[in-house]
Amino acid sequence: MTGERDSLVGKRVTVIGLGIEGVDAARYAVAHGAEVRVLDSKNEATLASRLEELEGLPITYVLGRPQTIDDIAGSDAVFVSQSVPLKLPLLAEARERGIPLTSMTRYFLEHCPGPTIGITGSSGKTTTTALVAAMLAEDGRSYRVGGNMGKGLLGLLDGIDAKTWTVLEMSHTQLQMTDRSPHIAAILNITPNHLDQFSWDEYVALKQNIARYQSAKDIVVLNGDDALCVEAADLTPATKWSFTMTASLPGHGTFRRDAAVVLRTSRGDEAVVALDEIPLRGEHNIANVLAATAIAAAAGVHRDDIAQAITKFKPVAHRLEEVAEIDGVRWVNDSIATTPERTLAGIRSYDEPIVLLLGGRDKDLPKDELAQEALQRCVGVVLFGESAALFEAAFAANAGFAAEPPQMTRVETLAEAVAAAAEMSGAGDVVLLSPACTSFDAFPNFEARGEEFRRLARAMASTSGEGD
Repeated sequence: MTGERDSLVGKRVTVIGLGIEGVDAARYAVAHGAEVRVLDSKNEATLASRLEELEGLPITYVLGRPQTIDDIAGSDAVFVSQSVPLKLPLLAEARERGIPLTSMTRYFLEHCPGPTIGITGSSGKTTTTALVAAMLAEDGRSYRVGGNMGKGLLGLLDGIDAKTWTVLEMSHTQLQMTDRSPHIAAILNITPNHLDQFSWDEYVALKQNIARYQSAKDIVVLNGDDALCVEAADLTPATKWSFTMTASLPGHGTFRRDAAVVLRTSRGDEAVVALDEIPLRGEHNIANVLAATAIAAAAGVHRDDIAQAITKFKPVAHRLEEVAEIDGVRWVNDSIATTPERTLAGIRSYDEPIVLLLGGRDKDLPKDELAQEALQRCVGVVLFGESAALFEAAFAANAGFAAEPPQMTRVETLAEAVAAAAEMSGAGDVVLLSPACTSFDAFPNFEARGEEFRRLARAMASTSGEGD
């Protein structure tokens, strides 16, 4: 471990951004003897729930206005939340003046005394992270889970010792300020995402950052079917593991053969679990299981414990989560699908007729493939939120792909979308909330959107007398 656990005692710490990470960092800094100031351009009313979490702590707040260099001058450390754009003029000026900027992820990796597993990718991070955690649990390991899963990192530090494993779901924004890498770093895939905020080259480089600072004592696990993941192997001296959906694999890792997940190590090839024993829908989830198996095996988890964890695994909330069945219609919450690619994976997970709910805030990502698939596979499409007109245009531009176009309607809110889907669907159908957009036009995050969809669906189930 580098740095001392009391490194914040008596220091002036500024936290920029009062989201989940900001609350966690402020609480941690106060507990470790720092003088803490929190900055956020949102006002007190908007931040009420976050402020309530910190109630009673000796923290100075500067809220409701843009920050200036005077707000952070004299700070011994400035924690920048992942939601704060690093291109802000304030941060550029801070760097010029030598004011020390850091992130919660960077601080965690610097001070964590136990082995770390970091998992990134454009999709599949949360499910793979949860699978790896279940495998460690089955093996009897002491472990913690955190990162981009709605739980701050710094609050975990005080409960970690040298034998505690930490599994981190890491977004591209959490990898912006890192100068360290996890002991085991995994890149699941790199596909277009967040192009409303980053160039493609910037986004790819951030994903690859997870392995950039590894040593020869570390391990990197890469998707052998993704050229950009394979390319990351050249950035690190770490031992290489891989996973692939095919039966071709160089070196250690996992692959699919004879309808089973197969693990290849120095002991040879060993079947881990049959594909029909995986309790998750879709080809994308087979890839997630392959990735998690490779990661856990690289961490020394026994094959039998990996298999047990897979077969007992329960789907993570908001990821193809079946929330209700009403009059023979299954209602599925896939609110995590914030890109067209993820929505495509959701559609392809079902053979049944689909009524698809699409919409939210656009990320400036290609929509043609999704429109073509939905035109051919869906019996109904409901468009809602800010991006409804953009999707409407994409469907119109690709209308020739549908021999018999699905019923389509456009509404404003998620509640109206649910009501419209109820009218469109019939017994044997799946109503799929898989929005292909962020939630920020109407909800603070995809979880809140998913919870509202779940509530609306279950309220209809209750009214119909079917329960959930």
